Amino acid sequence: MINPFKSKKGLGRGLSSLIGDSEIKSSNDKISISSIIPNKNQPRKLFEKDALEDLTNSIKERGIIQPLIVRKSEDRDNKYELIAGERRWQAAQSAGFNEVPVVIIEADNLKSLELAIIENVQRKDLNAIEEAESYNNLIQNFGYDQEQVSKFIGKSRSHIANSLRLLTLPEKLIDMIRLKQISQGHAKILIGLENASLLADKIIKKNLSVRQTENLVRILKSAPKKSLNLKSANIIAAENELSSKIGMRVSLINKKDNSGTLTFEYKAVDQLDRLINTIKNHY
Repeated sequence: MINPFKSKKGLGRGLSSLIGDSEIKSSNDKISISSIIPNKNQPRKLFEKDALEDLTNSIKERGIIQPLIVRKSEDRDNKYELIAGERRWQAAQSAGFNEVPVVIIEADNLKSLELAIIENVQRKDLNAIEEAESYNNLIQNFGYDQEQVSKFIGKSRSHIANSLRLLTLPEKLIDMIRLKQISQGHAKILIGLENASLLADKIIKKNLSVRQTENLVRILKSAPKKSLNLKSANIIAAENELSSKIGMRVSLINKKDNSGTLTFEYKAVDQLDRLINTIKNHY
């Protein structure tokens, strides 16, 4: 089977390195839109309405040039799970198409996630949080470490580490980044600041640039009266290491007498069960 991505530029080169000829079951076929189901591991969660409308209009005029990548659903008969091309799939539905061109491949859950991440990262479609969550998914659920993610994605180890650090921010700030109310540059400055949420509100209210935010934090740090509580580099490093290992947000507060509190924030019961079992097995 000829690999339809090998002759493409940009994205195609990235996908062809992951999709071998032997894994392609069928190329340039057309299947019913209703037979396609979304990818549960899709890294991208937010789709901009205006951009989707533009793509819908383009598809109405020119059709779908780049085929979608799908695999047979593991648990639903006569269904195909989308791996790459969700925007095209949504736009085709809006455009009233009944069928779409696809490449059907063999892929397990890891390969499906890898392809979805590669497509979105190379197209720069992911916001900073979606990118970080994608890397974290590879680490927590598929046994990657940061070095392996770095080599796989083709980005530096420091980029992967800085990206993952965004997930240690309070949920309020994570939502602000998702909605592009503050930038990734702003967020990096706020990591480790206990009053980060208040500063984020000020960034939005005053429309502060990254440079202005850096200056503000520098002033607050040097103020005689501490208007901002800062965590030490060791505390932040410990939080990040614990968070990376257990897949939860961790908060460590150390008091002057060296007593303190360690807080684990879980988002689902299975995360809590995993934490409890880990503690039982090691202590």
